[in-house]
Parts: sequence; C-alpha cells; structure tokens
Amino acid sequence: MKILRTRAASVSRQGLCTALLVASLTTAAVGASPPHTAADAGDPAPGPGNPQRLPHGSPNLALPDLVPPPGTPGAPGSGTPDAGPDKATGIPATALAAYKNAEKLAGEQWPTCHVPWELIAGIGKVESDHGGMGGGLRADGSSAKPIIGPPLTGEKFALVRDTDGGRYDGDRQFDHAVGPMQFIPSTWQAYAADGRGTGQKDPNNIFDAAAGTARYLCAGGLDLSKQADVEKAVLRYNSSRDYLNTVLAWMRTYQSGGGGAVSDVPVGSPSGGTTLPTIPTVPTVPTVPTVPTTPSRPTPGNTTPTTPKPNPKPDQNKPGGDKGKPGDHKPKPPATASRLELKSDQEVTADTGKAFPSLTVRAVTADGEPVTGTRVQFEVIGKNGPRFRDGRTTTATVTATTGKDGLATVKGLTAGDKSGTYTVRATIGDRSSTAVDFTAVVTEPTPPKADEIVRPGNTPLSATVGASFGQPISLQANAKGEGKSKPVAKVKITATVLKDGKAAKTGPYFKEGDNRPRTVTVTTGDDGKVDLPPLFADDRTGSFTLLLTTGDGVQLSLPLTVTPKPGQPTESGKPGDKGKDTGKGDKKDTKDSGKKGAPASASPSPKATATRTTG
Repeated sequence: MKILRTRAASVSRQGLCTALLVASLTTAAVGASPPHTAADAGDPAPGPGNPQRLPHGSPNLALPDLVPPPGTPGAPGSGTPDAGPDKATGIPATALAAYKNAEKLAGEQWPTCHVPWELIAGIGKVESDHGGMGGGLRADGSSAKPIIGPPLTGEKFALVRDTDGGRYDGDRQFDHAVGPMQFIPSTWQAYAADGRGTGQKDPNNIFDAAAGTARYLCAGGLDLSKQADVEKAVLRYNSSRDYLNTVLAWMRTYQSGGGGAVSDVPVGSPSGGTTLPTIPTVPTVPTVPTVPTTPSRPTPGNTTPTTPKPNPKPDQNKPGGDKGKPGDHKPKPPATASRLELKSDQEVTADTGKAFPSLTVRAVTADGEPVTGTRVQFEVIGKNGPRFRDGRTTTATVTATTGKDGLATVKGLTAGDKSGTYTVRATIGDRSSTAVDFTAVVTEPTPPKADEIVRPGNTPLSATVGASFGQPISLQANAKGEGKSKPVAKVKITATVLKDGKAAKTGPYFKEGDNRPRTVTVTTGDDGKVDLPPLFADDRTGSFTLLLTTGDGVQLSLPLTVTPKPGQPTESGKPGDKGKDTGKGDKKDTKDSGKKGAPASASPSPKATATRTTG
C-alpha cells in the first residue's frame, strides 16, 4: 500500500504551524552552534564483540505499508482532523530537527560518509518511535521520561554485564539500551557525540543521540551512498535481517516525502498518533447471545421482554465464535526466526585430531521467543580447518533443525593436524545477517611427561683404564599408569658423569667422533627407548656416577667403576688414593672437549637424537 501525500489535509492548521515554528526555532539554534567535537575520520569500526548488534530490546518491525489507512477501524487518529497517513509516518518536529542536524554534522566531520538523515530517522522510528516511547520530546531534545530498555541478563536478550556503573541506565549489574536511539552504554561511551554544542554528550537527548548514531554508522570509513555499506552500518545496530529491512523501509518512506514534520507529542502524554505502526487486528465480532428455545413470556403488567444473557464462554471448538457460528479470528501465522543466540561455549578447544565439544544455538524471534523447525547451517570458515565428521565422511558444512525449545546442536567437529584458531559460523539457512560465530582453537598435544627412567638389565657398569664400558648404555622413559608403565616418546634425557657429586673434569667420557664430552643429551624414540653414545674410561681409576635427568626433573643414578689394567701396578698412596696426576691423556681430553659444535661421526641410536654439552 502506498503512503498518500496528504499532510495538509491530515494535519490541522494550528498543529502544523506549531510544528513548523518549533522546527525552525530548533534548527536555527542548532545551526548557530559552533562545530561539535565528536570524532575524526579515523573512527574505528565496532569490533565483532560489540554488544550493540546483539539483541537488546524489542524493536517495532511493522513496515510502513502496514499502517492502516484513514477510516480503517484502529487507524491512527481515525475520525479526527489531525489524522491520516502522515500522522503515522510523520516525524515530531524536534526529532526531525535532530535528524537533519545529525546529517549536517556528519557531512562536516565525515564528508565521505554521506549518511542521510532519513536513515537516522528510520532507526529512531524503529527503536523508540522518535522518542515517543518516553512520553514525548521537549524542545531541547530531552524526553519526558528516560527511555530504558530491558536488562540484558542473557535470558530473553543478550547477556551484557554493567559497563557504566549505572550512570545511564541506573543498573550496576546489567546494561540496558538507553535513549531514543537505544544505545548500549559501552557503545555510547565509544561513539558519543555532542549534537547541541553544549559540551555535553547525553544519550537521552535526541540531538546528541542522533549525532552519535551518525558517528556510529560512519565509523570505519563506510560510504553510505553504497547499498552494501548501508546494510553493514544498520546491521551494527541489530544483526537481524528483519530489523534491517524495516529500517530501510522507513528510510525510503521518508525519502519519498512521507516524513514531514508533525507537531510534537505534548510532553507527558501518550504518543498518540506517533505510536509505532502495527498490523491492524480485525475487530472481534461480539458474541451473539444465545436465544432461549422458548421465548420468555412477559409477566402481567410488564411489556418489556427479558433480555437474554450472553454466553460467557464461546465454544472452544470454534475459534472466536459461539457454537454453530464460524469464528472471526484469523489463524496465527507460524513464528519466524530472526536471529540466533549462542547457547554453548563461544570458544571451544581440541588437540590436533581430536573432537571438539558440541555446538549449540537457539533460533528466536525479534522478541526473543524460541522458534521450532528452523534450519540452521554450521560452516567452518577457511581452508585446512576443522571438519565435521560423520563416520568416514568429513565436510565443512552441516545443518541442524531446531527443536521445541528452539535449540539446534551439532556434534562431530574434529580438529585437523594443524594448530591454529578457526571460525565456525552458524546462520539461519544461508542468511549471513543472522550469523553468530564460534571460535575453534586447535592445539598441539601436551608434550608427554615421563615418571621414571629405567635401564634394562642390571649388568654392572665397569671398565679398565682406557677401555670401553662395553655395549652402549640403553635407557627407557616410562609414564607410570594403572598396572603397567607405558613408554614415552620424545623425552629428552641428559647424562652427566659426576665425581664426588660434582661434574667430573676427568674420568669416563662419551666418545662422539673426535669429541669426548662428559655430558650429553639424547631424546627417546617412538618406543620410549634411547642408547647413550659409547662410554670410555680415561687413565683415572676409581668410582664415578652417571646421573640421568629429564627436563621434568626425573633422575636415575648409575654407578661407574674404572679399574687398572691387568698387571698394571697400583700407585702407592693411601687407600682410595687417586694416584699421581701425570697430566697425560688429559691434554687431548681438554683440547677435544673444547671443540663445541664439532660434527659427530655416528648417531648413537637410530631411534634417538643427541645434543652434546661439553664438560
């Protein structure tokens, strides 16, 4: 239905003159004010966590075409001189002045934004009926009473805990949307504007709030002469596609001339003709009284027949009517989901190759009521990310249908072999405007920890002077489990030769090519085992200790014994005397041990890697 342009016929002469006078005085006062400080051209775009786009109230989503025409029962102002389409689609003079002032300020501060006042007015219409929900606007832009939305407790609407200490909404526990443009306090703090040139920024004043809306819509360098940027800007206010369509419908109505000034609603009175347009309800036909089968006979002297009593309870089997009469109520159309809410953790984590927890969303109407039977699509964004697994089949996209409680849950999201952060997007069908995002974090498995180091076999470790200790010393790292220990791969073990509890400078050494370190580090293989490099004795006899240590502090000590060669005389001295230090054999030892980084001639074990630390 087209909106008729008959403002002159539908607005009383006195009301129109009053409206024009208020608008001219208000506009003149605004025009005389100095440039207002708001934000520079570098205003950042709202981040994805900005709560303004989340459900924060019940916007009126009735379209302009659904406003009942004059003469229709229930039409605004029907039967009065000041009635008609323009009373429903017109804008109170003060609000109109505020919207046009916001456009002017935006043109001065963000000339590449091109925000039209009609777009700001469309948001003001949907959010608060141009401030009419506050009992009307005063000439200075304030409302008769604060316009405060419901608490954002996470039940019916989004969960937004207090960010302003109750400064704007009077609630120190949860935030509320405030003012004629319904700003979330944290959003207002980031995009507040002074639309009056007073130095104050008040979201409850329509001049400031409209200027703040212009700033918010322009943030991030948007150009609102482009349709794509217009949609992006409006969806910042509310991510519902129905919300976007309604705002744009009102914008087009105003751009086509349907948004002329009407007189302000008297402060403190109901919003009257400027109430939000609603789909007219067909009046219910009064219940036809049940007529008795046998009419009542008048008593003598009384010529007035008895009036039958109406049936107080209509037949429940006939919607809206009495027994035998068709009902007048139209069947209620099925509810339509306009947005999704996250109902499981927004961020989920899994090790590579492992499954994530299930993901759950709820489909709700614009008023927050759950919707059954809505198809929800879950999609992993990007390549090489997690995949939904169903048996042997993997896919990046799955769908689920909401149940009676409006919930849709998917399982089987499995991490790939690459760590990183990925996005899983849920939408109603393929409507991107309804998207809510999960964050899926793929992590590397926690490095294994060994509880013990064991040396298979109990053969004593002994050697004669200058000889080898025999076969390479084999080690195994285990994790103690229930009943049986399990080998642990990739455990680093450091082996150090000690003498009297300190790192030895002489005595047994490991042989790696030309190097003779007394400390080496090796790593267990997939079977949890590793061999140390060959261990040799120098010309020092006596008892030594081989200390084995993991990075987590697990230790194992092995005794080492070096004896003289057969027939070699024992040097004189006290029992346990080391003998005289001739220095022979130590020069090369010292020289070789100082060659850091020299290449090894052979690997000590095909299952291990070794890192040398010279002693």
